[in-house]
Amino acid sequence: MGPQEYPTTSDSTQSPWPKDYSTPGRDLTKAVISASQGDKDAQVALGDMYKEGLGVHQDYQSAMDWYLKASEQGDAVAQRKIGVLHSLGLGVPQDYLAAMEWYLKAANQGNAAAQCNIGVLYDQGQGVPQDYSLAMVWFRKAADQGLAQAQSNIGALYDLGQGVSQDFAQAKDWYIKAAEQGHLGAQCKVGLLYDYGHGVPQDNKTALHWYFKAAEQEHAEAQCNVGYSYENGDGLPQDLSQAMEWYSKAASQGLPRAQCNVGYLYDKGLGVPQDHSRAMEWYLEAAEQGDTCSQYNIGTLYDLGHGVPQDYHRAMDWYLKASNQGDPDAQVSIGGLCEYGLGVAQDFTQAMHWYLKAAENGDARAQCKVGKLYDEGVGGVEQDYEQAMVWYLKSASQGSARAQYNVGSMYAFGQGVPQDHQKAMEWYQKAADQGYTKAMKTIEAMKVDG
Repeated sequence: MGPQEYPTTSDSTQSPWPKDYSTPGRDLTKAVISASQGDKDAQVALGDMYKEGLGVHQDYQSAMDWYLKASEQGDAVAQRKIGVLHSLGLGVPQDYLAAMEWYLKAANQGNAAAQCNIGVLYDQGQGVPQDYSLAMVWFRKAADQGLAQAQSNIGALYDLGQGVSQDFAQAKDWYIKAAEQGHLGAQCKVGLLYDYGHGVPQDNKTALHWYFKAAEQEHAEAQCNVGYSYENGDGLPQDLSQAMEWYSKAASQGLPRAQCNVGYLYDKGLGVPQDHSRAMEWYLEAAEQGDTCSQYNIGTLYDLGHGVPQDYHRAMDWYLKASNQGDPDAQVSIGGLCEYGLGVAQDFTQAMHWYLKAAENGDARAQCKVGKLYDEGVGGVEQDYEQAMVWYLKSASQGSARAQYNVGSMYAFGQGVPQDHQKAMEWYQKAADQGYTKAMKTIEAMKVDG
């Protein structure tokens, strides 16, 4: 959510100025004449021309000047638009307090879009303390006038449980109100509720119905979700070429998640010939926007030398970027570089530090690695079979075959637990059932030994 130029009655029906600026000289001349004669609608229209660069060179200061002229006549639309310039820092220093002042002038005249923008300031804590309850109050004022963006924002508060108890059914009702007015974001959100079964029965086909509604109108998130459905065969036959097509549509609009997914398909050769160089290009596009997954994937390309010369130092740099955003895969990879001395001095204590970061957040692979370091007791990590068993069990309970095998070995050798060959066999079997070769061989050897 963020301040937007929402359509209002004043914008859409009271302004006499055409939206087609293919003959800008004529339209500009008409607007200037009427605006100069004090026509506030013409003043707002002329401000819009300068703000968007329609028929004139884009000039936020000129836009502000014309909006101010209309606002002096009490025009609520102009007041709101001045608030937007302050909120976004267009032609003026960004100033949320000034934005709030102008939004309030318009909102007090009943301007629904201004009321919604005040809600956004409270929702985001911009210029005011964050207050979801007050955000809801202002969104409701606008929503009661039928503003789709406000209805969608109310849906989001219920969806996330912000300022209200989480209520997916209420979220759906509000998203639907907005979606039926053609609000693309709300259509995508309705799809997500069906995709995850939040407040409705889980239904991939209904989710896709809503995704396609928005995606066909160029909504990037919806396009990405359609791509994901094709990639994974959710609600329609798996089609990696179609996945690439839809991801590419969203990626071309700058959506980081889609850019990462395009990179991933090139990285793995899914639906397209494998091309690590193109994967790197797309990952970089997303990573520069702070996409954690892409930062990690770039690290992996440098780590493995795929499409670039192998470079553990650069791998570490990218893993650290992702790790600083809490990415557990990156934390595990940093731990691995420290454990094996790749690009850094070998340091088991540092390895343990990084593995623990991920393990304490529930990452099964990291939990197993923490268990292994306690099991082996190397490089400054004190051997502790009981701690090893604790961490192996955490990992094994999440289905890690390697950890299940290690739990079996602890029972087999009586390390950290009383020796128990039956329990050892049970855990080896769990790992073997997942195709873990070492477990299968161990079971066969135990049978031979009788």
